[in-house]
Amino acid sequence: MIKASNIHKNYGELHVLKGVDLHIKQGEIVSIVGASGAGKTTLLQILGTLDRANEAKESDLQINDSNINSLSEKQLSKFRNERLGFIFQFHQLLPEFTALENVCIPAFIKKTPKIKAEQRAKELLNFLGLSHRYDHKPSELSGGEQQRVAVARALINNPKVIFADEPSGNLDSEAAENLHQLFFRLRDEFGQTFVIVTHNKELADMADRKLEMVDGKIIN
Repeated sequence: MIKASNIHKNYGELHVLKGVDLHIKQGEIVSIVGASGAGKTTLLQILGTLDRANEAKESDLQINDSNINSLSEKQLSKFRNERLGFIFQFHQLLPEFTALENVCIPAFIKKTPKIKAEQRAKELLNFLGLSHRYDHKPSELSGGEQQRVAVARALINNPKVIFADEPSGNLDSEAAENLHQLFFRLRDEFGQTFVIVTHNKELADMADRKLEMVDGKIIN
């Protein structure tokens, strides 16, 4: 599903990623842990095509048999919209839109017809226990509800991979536990692959595999 080799990333003189190699199988839930500054979020952003690695000899990134390094920016945007989903620590919902509208946004970008997009969004919100929240704006939702809306938004285009960056970092312990269980339920229900950067030990240990980063490299 995801194959990365010799991934380097510099920001000026700062060498953040120092030759990362990893292979993640389809349907796997993988957690990435490590101290702040180890390069976890930078790696997630590169794997998620939100940033590009340095051009380096023998560097390669493939997702679902697509060679990411060979895609133009336009092709990359289309690939990201149609194949990948993202969940962030801060839900990034647009405050002026309802829960239903927020979920539909990636589908509208994909040019999915409005009726079809809204039908799929309602199916996901129902699955996540939010059938009574379609018309509520983010300010009218609890933190856990907002994050579940963000999860629905990540799933709307049926992506192959979900990338999550500290997804439970802004939730209380009960909401965090519910979100963690949800990831495994989603994997079992829809077959998605999850790559999760987290400082939450419980979530990290629940994953099928835990990768630890130290000083820009994966050490296990």
